[in-house]
Amino acid sequence: MSDSTLSSLSGRTVLVTGATSGIGHETARQLAGRGATVLLHGRSAEEARAAADALVAGAGIAADRLCTYAADFSRLDEVETLAHKVVTGHPHLDVLVNNAGMAAPERHTVTADGNEIAFQVNFLAHYLLTCLLEPALTSDPGGRVVNVSSSLHRTASIQWSDPNRARRYSRLAAYAQSQLALTVFAADPRVTAVSVHPGACDTALLPLYAHEGTSPTQGAAHVVRLCDPAVEIVNGAYYERDERVDPAPAATEDRTVRRLNKLADLLVGRTA
Repeated sequence: MSDSTLSSLSGRTVLVTGATSGIGHETARQLAGRGATVLLHGRSAEEARAAADALVAGAGIAADRLCTYAADFSRLDEVETLAHKVVTGHPHLDVLVNNAGMAAPERHTVTADGNEIAFQVNFLAHYLLTCLLEPALTSDPGGRVVNVSSSLHRTASIQWSDPNRARRYSRLAAYAQSQLALTVFAADPRVTAVSVHPGACDTALLPLYAHEGTSPTQGAAHVVRLCDPAVEIVNGAYYERDERVDPAPAATEDRTVRRLNKLADLLVGRTA
């Protein structure tokens, strides 16, 4: 089904994190192509502006449908600044797509905030951003969050006493932990949220999954579908591509959600 045969998203405002490449960039293209105002996030202002320019020049997207924002998710102060700028410029936000992600590095790496880098970039930054954007997402009924997660969350466990995995580090385990945390967070009742594994796609993360993958265009279509208000969602639901399936058991446990929120608040410096 082509973009032109899908329902219009005119009047909708969507923030896509990690919109400068891969699934995030293609998600932004498809959303803007259907009439949404898309807030493109990149690590730097230059990267975000280049992504917007590419959509205008290469995909024929109207420039007035795109707004650019920058924040390095390895720095939580930049995430806070991003959230404040978005709320100021767009006090009503229909959808937040938590897409930005990275593969955990070979060597154990800690951010300036003191967190294992994949756990911060893939989960903690999105946790903080979502919490700070809650007023915009709940300004009217129907606001939703779409977490771009991974089937690898099923292989993970959250190391509650050592979330930074300082004692025993494995890049695959660190990445999987970050994806489990993001999937668990979708069940938080504050904002309606779902998680989706868009499939193994030909992006920078492909080596974690397989040697070959589907196109970012195909992967993004599963994300964009969940941004459409015509698609009814249930808080905490998890999708493999376009099929709703049960996530890992931990992702549906109220106790785990509460415990994760408490841990995340501590690590991002939020107080109750």
